[in-house]
Amino acid sequence: MARTAEMRLIELMVLKQDISSVIEYIGKKESFQFQDSERDKPKEKKSDSELDVDHNFYTSLRNASVNLGIPLSDSDFDVKECSSPSAKDREEATRIIKAYNDLQTELEEKTAEASKCADAYKEALAFANLKVSFSELDSLSFLTLRVGKIDAASFDNIKSSLAVMAVVIALGEDKSHVLVASSKKNSAQVDVELKKLGFVPLEIPKDFQGVPEDVLEGLANQKKKVEEELAELEKTRGNFAETHKNLIHNLIKSFAIGVQISDIVKGLEATELVYRITGWVPLSETETYMKELDNITSGRIAFREYSPFEVPSVVAGKEQVPVKLSHGKFVKSFERMIFSYGSPLYGMIDPTPFVAVFFTLLFGIMFGDLGQGLVFVLVGILMAAKVIKVGGWNKFAPIFIAIGVSSSLMGLLTGEFFSNETLLEPFAEWVTGFFGSPHAPILKMMPSSDPSSIIAMFGVFGVAVGIGFIINTIGLLLNFVNNLRCRRFDEAFFGKNGLAGAIFFWYVIVMVIRMVVFHHSIAVYDWIIIGISLFLAAFAEPFENLVAGRRPLLENGFGTYLISGLVELIEVISGYLSNTVSFVRVGAFALSHAVLDFLILTLTNMCGGEGSIAGILILVVGNAIIILLEGMIVAIQVIRLQYYEFFSKFFHETGREFKPFRFVNK
Repeated sequence: MARTAEMRLIELMVLKQDISSVIEYIGKKESFQFQDSERDKPKEKKSDSELDVDHNFYTSLRNASVNLGIPLSDSDFDVKECSSPSAKDREEATRIIKAYNDLQTELEEKTAEASKCADAYKEALAFANLKVSFSELDSLSFLTLRVGKIDAASFDNIKSSLAVMAVVIALGEDKSHVLVASSKKNSAQVDVELKKLGFVPLEIPKDFQGVPEDVLEGLANQKKKVEEELAELEKTRGNFAETHKNLIHNLIKSFAIGVQISDIVKGLEATELVYRITGWVPLSETETYMKELDNITSGRIAFREYSPFEVPSVVAGKEQVPVKLSHGKFVKSFERMIFSYGSPLYGMIDPTPFVAVFFTLLFGIMFGDLGQGLVFVLVGILMAAKVIKVGGWNKFAPIFIAIGVSSSLMGLLTGEFFSNETLLEPFAEWVTGFFGSPHAPILKMMPSSDPSSIIAMFGVFGVAVGIGFIINTIGLLLNFVNNLRCRRFDEAFFGKNGLAGAIFFWYVIVMVIRMVVFHHSIAVYDWIIIGISLFLAAFAEPFENLVAGRRPLLENGFGTYLISGLVELIEVISGYLSNTVSFVRVGAFALSHAVLDFLILTLTNMCGGEGSIAGILILVVGNAIIILLEGMIVAIQVIRLQYYEFFSKFFHETGREFKPFRFVNK
């Protein structure tokens, strides 16, 4: 039987000059879990100015990538392609950040200018046709207009000085007359600046009405010019993002590694010259760590290795050894199902291979259709090839392929192909012809007047209960073996899930088979075996305490022991009964799937059959609903059976999942 991967605690003594390269190696190796969970949290420690600068670089680059519309996705973050930042990287980052900031500042200023010009033109346009005197416009609007003379040579200087506060428009080709438009809140400050710059205001006739056409034209031209300049800057910004995308992404990766290295280093035990690192590593990789770290540091490293039971905190029960499961691609895709329930204890039997087999088998029985199964296979293949990208779900591609294959095989037996019951008849007749008279389907799920169909249907229920018996049995055996390995003999031999409860369960099943198949009657020895095993399963407290060396044997007295034993007796009997009967749902879902296929086929025929557009539409939509909705329901039911009927037998205590340190796209 497979066991959890054997682990070792390694202790590294690293010189200060090598610490960054050692942490970088550990992060890229992705198989080292720091012993203390607090290791990777920054502690109060003297800051390193270079590391603080790296944090600033990282933040600035990430902000720039987001604002430029080129964020670094998780799928693009491959630590194997980069390393911690060098002096050259810092120089390059400085250049990129400065160029980005300059461009961003120019864009912001030009955007503000464009907004100001647009507001001025809009305001002037709104009053262009009003028949009111020019002198009254100030009281009707937030806009203040000034017309005056300046030295033509100082036009550009005036425009630059007032760029933030006002719009300056030349009213003649020689630029000696200008219109200055500003908001009223800036009018006082604008007047002060204009006076400094030699602006001589011209008096507007009191009877002048409306806004002069040349003023409107000037405002419109200014607005258009600024908008064109802004569009050009936006184009420049887009070109900057496109030409610098790869460089920015590479720098982000490097500084992400640098930042995470600094966070780790800040939390390590250290002297002025030496850092101490301790962490868990799979035994299969300890030799590799020793050799490669020795090469990285040119021999300037001390390396010590401890087995789990040489670690004081483990022996004292204060720390659990991390649990790592080692599997191929198929079984590995089921690991999350295990860890979502709980981690096995270190050194115990790994239940993942059993879960992989049972999940695939039960799903196939409940979802038997060749065509629908092939859809799952296709989806799984496309997910594995990354044609379909669904983030973290792509790692479950082997599961989709496996359940697709099992569903397809069950579909061959039941004769279902996208709800069609006739397409596979030649295959069924060819197969059954080897064993007698040809018939189709091989296994008829739909009830009919034919007695053989009823027998086949109940046969599926019998097979489902039989599979349930096997799953329950394996769960009980795992519990027995795991407890023996932990030297918990009390739990191994007594109690509901101990050997006593298992013997009761097995013997009752065997006795029922004897009575049904071989027509045996219950004998005295049957009652004796059932009685003893049931008693040791339900009234196990004194026997467990005796074997474990606990005293007193009856902790709460005989009366309490008797009452709790009677309650446990009911629990043992009802529990094993429900654990067995629960698997009838497998046959029920297999039958309901066949009924749904039959319903889709009936509706298709009612709407003109597979040759009509309506019939094809019903067939496609109906099968899609079955694949999505029933596929999800069946998956939930299989997971439920695994959790409640299998895991509950041996998952009484959870361990600690192995979570190695790795660099991430923070």
